[in-house]
Amino acid sequence: MTSIHNFYAGPGALPKPVMEKVQADLFNYRGTGVSVMELSHRSEPIVELIEDTVARVRAFLALDADWEVLLLQGGGSQQFLMAPLNLSRPAEQVDYLDTGYWSRKAINEAGRCDRDVRIIASGASSDYNQLPTPEQIKTRADSRYLHLCTNNTVVGTQWHRLPDSKAPLVLDASSDFLSRRIPLDNVSCLYAHAQKNIGLAGVTVVAVRKDCLLDNELPAYLDYRSHIAANSNYHTPPVFSVYITNLMLRWLESEIGGLDAMAEINSRKARLLYDAIDNSKLFTSDVHLPDRSLMNVTFSSGSPDGDEDFISYCKQRGVIGVEGHRTRGGLRASLYNAVTVDNVQALVDAMQAFERAQ
Repeated sequence: MTSIHNFYAGPGALPKPVMEKVQADLFNYRGTGVSVMELSHRSEPIVELIEDTVARVRAFLALDADWEVLLLQGGGSQQFLMAPLNLSRPAEQVDYLDTGYWSRKAINEAGRCDRDVRIIASGASSDYNQLPTPEQIKTRADSRYLHLCTNNTVVGTQWHRLPDSKAPLVLDASSDFLSRRIPLDNVSCLYAHAQKNIGLAGVTVVAVRKDCLLDNELPAYLDYRSHIAANSNYHTPPVFSVYITNLMLRWLESEIGGLDAMAEINSRKARLLYDAIDNSKLFTSDVHLPDRSLMNVTFSSGSPDGDEDFISYCKQRGVIGVEGHRTRGGLRASLYNAVTVDNVQALVDAMQAFERAQ
């Protein structure tokens, strides 16, 4: 069978050691004689699995007792709603940075919550190929928070340095979570769904400062405090997805060597691909150079037909998932944690061979 090089934007690739561990555990999890998918979410092995996963996230993020960590469902899309509901009160000011597709969805959901939502800076004028500059980012004096998406999967931009803000930050870190270190000094909440860098669809990590939580008399399911009190077991959790995330966290520590090592590998992968694009006479990237994402590399052959031909050419070589987002077209390669340098080299080889054939 031809080796497959997976560049899908999500769900993304999983490491081979994790897949092998899943295969070994599938019918007998921790000596129970049954699959992890069959155990009660109230059973001791699953309670311990949740506790261990939360502890590992806390360790990676270096969180002290001022923080809570939750494993929730609903993806980032549910957090677009839960964050403003839990971190602000009706009619209060909340500020947002508009950097593309997913940030606009977060803005729209906040607008449903009876908050005073303001977009304080936007990349719309550059078709989102450039992030707002520091000079453009001025939060309101009474704003509860400034929300931003740390990495923009659709357009291929990334905040390599979080903006200075008088208001605490709320981070949608879904697509670069645990791919690097993110300073949390001025962060009140960070959320990230798992299916990019740390597992499968179905589980979303939320880290929130205790002193930012408000008593807003929310429906229990939408209240962070309900899930905190129940230790992320308020209702039946996505046990298999939590299990995969636990394996990914173990892999990140034992096989990769932690976040600094992962960040160096991710930087090397991105340099390899961007160098190929910049040295090509066929492929180009429109993303502002300082804002280029290390996770989602967007580029083009120069025409829709050429892009389609390249996508087909890649599939013949076992390179999959290089289609651009449906709203923008073009090409995109997602370089999440499980994607290897060899995978990226296979894509670069395909690009160079395709260009020679033109």
